[in-house]
Amino acid sequence: MSGFKKFLMRGNVIDLAVAVVIGAAFTAIVNSFVKDLLTPLISAIGGLPDFSSLRFTIGRSNFLYGNFINAVVSFLMVAGVVYFLIIKPYNHLKERAVAREEAITRECPECLSEIPKAASRCAQCCAEVTPV
Repeated sequence: MSGFKKFLMRGNVIDLAVAVVIGAAFTAIVNSFVKDLLTPLISAIGGLPDFSSLRFTIGRSNFLYGNFINAVVSFLMVAGVVYFLIIKPYNHLKERAVAREEAITRECPECLSEIPKAASRCAQCCAEVTPV
């Protein structure tokens, strides 16, 4: 039992649990944005907000391809929202942070560790370097 308790109390299990809860809450927000804002906007422009009535029949079987179209459109809208409102801004901020970090550090010519540009001696190998 102590091994199971150790497993549960490890940081990554708790982090994962928090991520799942936050992800579920975020899913509700994104789905609401798509359902309540984007879908009515598309229906105002295109005129057909719901494809679920589309079907064809072969023999006695009904093929409800409209529901599949609804699911694909919903997926594409959710993916677009996540990409343009989360991924793109996050990548932009990440690139800015990397550019800022690169601007204040450089590589030591002796040991190849990162040192401040204004440094005259490497903190890792104590080699003398010319300040930039």
